[in-house]
Amino acid sequence: MRLLLVDDHALFLQSLRVLLIASGYEVVGLAADGMEALVKARSLKPDLILIDIDMPGCDGISATRLIKSELPDSKIAMLTVSARDEQLFEAIKSGASGYLLKSASADEFLAMVEQVGQGGAALPPELTSRLMDDYARQARAAEQPVTAPDVALTPRQTEILALVADGLTYAQVGETLCLSEATVRYHMAQVLDRLHLENRAQAIVYAARHGLARRRSH
Repeated sequence: MRLLLVDDHALFLQSLRVLLIASGYEVVGLAADGMEALVKARSLKPDLILIDIDMPGCDGISATRLIKSELPDSKIAMLTVSARDEQLFEAIKSGASGYLLKSASADEFLAMVEQVGQGGAALPPELTSRLMDDYARQARAAEQPVTAPDVALTPRQTEILALVADGLTYAQVGETLCLSEATVRYHMAQVLDRLHLENRAQAIVYAARHGLARRRSH
């Protein structure tokens, strides 16, 4: 996987580069701000961009909007010390696949990098829970019940979307429903296409908004 790393703290950037290279990733570029990230994303076409959310000038969310507008297939994950609710929503609406917390252990961080690189969503469980709670509050404030999806999904697609929104990986969904992981990925691709969503993170938001996520404990 070819990575572009973006952070205005040079020491952190170099340390992250060393960690990722040691773990078998190819770091094709480094950038110190959002505009530099856009320029390098254009030329390098990385598989995944890890970008700090708080930077002077062009911050991570603004850079994500710019990059996704020109390179819509780019996978982007935000780097942050602590995820604030308003930033979480804005990042996902801008097209990010979620957050990578700088406070995570090396193993946790690398696992989430791999997950995003494979098309998954890097949404820590506590942030997913807060996201769902926020949509519930919005529905109550508007005095509108949470409704079923306004786009027709098949029963199987709805079932898979609900399990993904519950936090299961594609492999775990497959085990639960006695399907291959490839079949689950195919159905999720169809879900994203039908709902006009860009990634798994946005699918989780959609499921939360429409009351599909059951928020079970695993």
